[in-house]
This record gives sequence, C-alpha cells and structure tokens, in this order.
Amino acid sequence: MTDFRPTIALLGAGSMGSAILEGLLRDGTVVGGGIRITNRTTASASRQWPDAVTSLSLEADPEANLRAVDGADVVIIGVKPGMVAGLLGEIGGALKPGAVVVSVAAGVTTASLEAALPDSVAAVRSMPNTPTAVGLGVTALSRGSRTTDEQLATVERVFGAVGEVLVIDEDRMAGLTSVSGSGPAYVYYMVESFTRAAEAQGFAPDDASRLVSQTFRGALEMLRTSGKSPEQLRRDVTSPNGTTERAVAVLIEADLPAILTEAVEAAAARSREMSAS
Repeated sequence: MTDFRPTIALLGAGSMGSAILEGLLRDGTVVGGGIRITNRTTASASRQWPDAVTSLSLEADPEANLRAVDGADVVIIGVKPGMVAGLLGEIGGALKPGAVVVSVAAGVTTASLEAALPDSVAAVRSMPNTPTAVGLGVTALSRGSRTTDEQLATVERVFGAVGEVLVIDEDRMAGLTSVSGSGPAYVYYMVESFTRAAEAQGFAPDDASRLVSQTFRGALEMLRTSGKSPEQLRRDVTSPNGTTERAVAVLIEADLPAILTEAVEAAAARSREMSAS
C-alpha cells in the first residue's frame, strides 16, 4: 500500500470513470487528499465506497461538480465527448490555480481543453481502456502546452495505479485509441466467435465458454512469461501436417492480418474525425 497526497475529483463515474476508480482502490493506493466523484443520479451515487471516496449526486445537488473540484489537484473528466465543453465551462471558475484537468473522452484535444480552461490550469489528454478496472489497463497520456513535468508525473501516478502508462505525442493518439482503447472489444469479439465455434463442435455453452476463456488466458500468460515471440509460440503448437496447421491455413487464406489492419485503421480514422469535429 502506497500513500499519494493529491486530492482527485472524478466527474462522471460511468463505465470508464468507474474503471479508473475501482482500479485505484484495487491497487491499495491511499489518496491522501481523498477522491470525490459525481454521478448524474442519486441511485448511482448511493453505491458504498471506502471512506476516502465522497460520492455526490447531481440529481440531489446541481452544484455537485463545483463542490467536487473545489481545491482538487487532479480533475478527471469522465463524461461523453459532447458534454466536455459544457462541463469545463461550468467548473472553470472553481478550479484552483495549478490544477490539472485530465480528459478520458475520445477525440477531445488538449488544445480544446486549454481553450475552455483558465490559463492557470493545465490539461492532459488520456486514453485508458476498460481493463483498468482489474489493474491491467493501458493508458496513453498526451500533455498540453501548459502541463509541467510535475503535473504530468502526478497524472502518470494516478493511471499507473491501474496498469501501464505510455506518454505519447498527441498526433499518435488516434492510432493508440484504435489499438489499446478499442482493442479489448476486438478480443471479446474473438472470444465470442471462438466460443460459438466450440459450441458447433457439440460443447454445451458453459463448457465452451470455459474452454475458450482458459485457452486465451493460458496462451496470454505463456506469451507474457516465456520470453518467446507470438510467432515462435504459434510455430511451437503447429506440427507439420497436423490439426493446427490445417486451422491456421484457413486463417491465412482469409487474410486475418489484413482484416485486423483494416479494423484498426477504421477505428483510427474515426478517432481523427472526432478530434477534428
């Protein structure tokens, strides 16, 4: 357990905001200044959190966002992209000088964040993914023009509690979003499809799910610990003229690499469109 002094405000405890919060709590990090979160409804704000977390409801208190950011060192904006500008306009005057605002909204640039904030407040653009909730996330950070090294290090510490952190130039953010931001959905879709294929071989749904989930889990753990490349591990499984070779031949014929490249590029293009709008 580690001690971390800043006060953190999390505005919008939806799926990504909750993932970040749960990851921080799972890590055992003690946020010395406490964590304040805001929710749209009283029902969603009623969830029981540790004493260090103050949960506020906009339904019960229309000024909850202002109360949450008062004196906060790090303000994480967890609302949808279309709501970011309005929220920054609401809280801008309540932010303390030297605070750093971190957006997790796809397509929202640091320039647009800085334009909506007082000159004394810094901005960081982030792109975490949902595995932050289990401490295995990947978060990319891009600093704004007013962000100091110390502020960036503080934000790195927040997201480092929930997985790996990569600091990148902002022009690489669309590519990053298409790989790690959207990436978990690609994996889940492959698991869905593989499970249906197992069911087609006569396995009951529960057994098919167990077989496929453990196969993915074991394969990824071997990749993490073996020191071998994915290609080496694939060749280890693929005996000449065997069953795996026959299956891989089907994937090669379908040009799976090209399909994945096309999917990633589609996500990157959409990310660029969102940043330009």
